[in-house]
Amino acid sequence: MMLSVIVRSALTKYRGLWLPGQAAVRAMSSSGGPTPPYTTLCISHPAESVTHVELHRPEKRNAMNKAFWSEMVDCFNEIAGDPNCRVVVVSGAGKLFTAGIDLMDMASDVLQPQGDDAARVSWNLRKTITKYQETFSVIERCPKPVVVAVHGACVGGGVDLITACDIRLCTQDAWFQVKEVDIGLAADVGTLQRLPKVIGSRSLVNELALTARKMYADEAKSCGLVSRVFADKRALMAGALEMAGEIAVRSPVAVQGTKINLVYSRDHSVAEGLDYMATWNMSMLQTQDVMKSAQASMEKKSPKTIAFSKL
Repeated sequence: MMLSVIVRSALTKYRGLWLPGQAAVRAMSSSGGPTPPYTTLCISHPAESVTHVELHRPEKRNAMNKAFWSEMVDCFNEIAGDPNCRVVVVSGAGKLFTAGIDLMDMASDVLQPQGDDAARVSWNLRKTITKYQETFSVIERCPKPVVVAVHGACVGGGVDLITACDIRLCTQDAWFQVKEVDIGLAADVGTLQRLPKVIGSRSLVNELALTARKMYADEAKSCGLVSRVFADKRALMAGALEMAGEIAVRSPVAVQGTKINLVYSRDHSVAEGLDYMATWNMSMLQTQDVMKSAQASMEKKSPKTIAFSKL
C-alpha cells in the first residue's frame, strides 16, 4: 500500500508528461512478447520522450543469443536518430536481468570459427569479437542517456551491457558477476575496459574479474557500480521511470551535449576535454533552449514548464 502511494505521488508530479502512475509502470512490464521485427527485445514508450528497451527472453533467463547481438545494434541506432526519444530505460523481463551469453546458441561462432589456416581463422574470429563489441558500444555512443534497471542476476555479458549505460539502478536482491574466467576466457566486449572507470578501484575490479565472485546490491552501491537500490522490481521500475522523466523534460541540446562530453572527457585529459567542450559549445550555445531556460529560471519556473523543440 505504501509503495503504491509513493509511486502515485512521484508520477503525479509529471502530470503533463506522464501517463497515470499505475498505467505508466504497467506499460514498462513485459506483456505481449518481443516487438517485431525484434525477437529478443520488447520496445515500448511508457511516457512522452521515454523509450523502454526490455531484454525479452524470460524463458531463457534473457540469455544473449545470436539474434540479440545484432538486434541491440539496430535498436540503439534507431533510437539515436529518433527525435521523439530523449532518454532510454533498459530492463529485463521475467525473474532476472540476464544470465549472460547463451553458450549453446553462440558456440558455433565462438568455438568453431571458419578459415583455411590459423591466420584466416584468427582474422574471422577477430571480426566476430569486434561485431559483438559493437552491441554495447552502440549504447555508449547513443547520444540519448540510458538508464539501466537491474533486478536479480546480472551475469557475464550483462555486466558488459550495464557498464556501457549512463545510470545504473538495481533491486536489493540484485547481484553482479564477471563470469568469463569461469568459462575459460577473458571478458572481451567491454567489462575489462569500462568497469575500472565505473568503479574506480583497480583492486576491486581485478578481484571481481579474476575470481568471478558475485557482488551483491549493497556492495555494488558502496563501490559506485549502481547509484540507487530499490526494494523490489516494481519500485525499481517506478524509480527508473521517474528519473527518466527528470531527464526528458530538460533541453535535449543540453542533455545530449552533456552525455557526449562526459564520455569524451572520461577517455581524454582535462585539457583535451575542455578544448572539446569549447568547440562543442561554440555552436550549441546558440540554441534557443538557453534563452528559454534562462527566462524560466528568472521567472522561478520549473524546466518542466518549457516546451523544447525536438532534436
